Amino acid sequence: MNIHPFYDPATYTLTYVVFDPETRDAVVIDPVLDFDPLRVAVETRSNDAVVRFIREQGLTVHYMLETHAHADHLSGSQGLKHEIGGKVAIGEQITAVQEVFKGVFHLPDSFATDGSQFDHLIEDGEVLEAGALTIKALHTPGHTPACMSYLIDDAVFTGDALFMPDFGTGRCDFPRGSAEDLYDSIQKLYALPDETRVFVGHDYQPGGRALAFETTIGASRDHNVQLRGDTGREDFIAFRTARDEKLRPPRLIFQSVQVNINAGAIPTTDENGRKYLTLPIGVI
Repeated sequence: MNIHPFYDPATYTLTYVVFDPETRDAVVIDPVLDFDPLRVAVETRSNDAVVRFIREQGLTVHYMLETHAHADHLSGSQGLKHEIGGKVAIGEQITAVQEVFKGVFHLPDSFATDGSQFDHLIEDGEVLEAGALTIKALHTPGHTPACMSYLIDDAVFTGDALFMPDFGTGRCDFPRGSAEDLYDSIQKLYALPDETRVFVGHDYQPGGRALAFETTIGASRDHNVQLRGDTGREDFIAFRTARDEKLRPPRLIFQSVQVNINAGAIPTTDENGRKYLTLPIGVI
């Protein structure tokens, strides 16, 4: 199994193309659609790089796997689906996220909250077959209720649940987030073998260090600055809650979430020929 990372410095996001070098079967995890908030315009340079790589390598993409409905970047899944095919999949608890944000954005009654915008809703423990690749889905809520980690061979892709050991864990202050749930989710990850490779969803490069996106379960359990294997549940919950109270919202939270709960689809054209995103005032 080969893993090729792509890094978006504007949102600190890692996108991964995971593929079998013999059969060329592949999945893409957490693709990015670039967004300029001043111009209110989308750009495709991140997706373009992924598409070029996939075509150069002659890969067949079976799934675009979302670890959750991201609040810091727009998903590039629909653009990739259009260019290279594959199904867009996310954890089945996306319905809870859709229910919350349908109200926040005052979306029309026609906006479904059953997850039907996605090609596949993934259950906890479900095993997905992507040609020669076998993906086991691990429900790891806390950052959001819909968060999934994906175990492929000896590697687990943890999204915003678990970051590099020198940064810690994901925040839990979004609607239906839960520090309690995140603690339990990370215990599920820490139960994996020590040598399991961990590929994180973001790297914020604390202290100005170089980009890093791969660690191991053993290293995380022993050295994670926020949640080690011996960290007590109540201690972590108190720490995570206090820290989250001091954090500012992600820069693109409203633009990202309303697109991402719609499976990465940009709003349809209005009767005047324009597309609109909603920015609710005073919600956060």
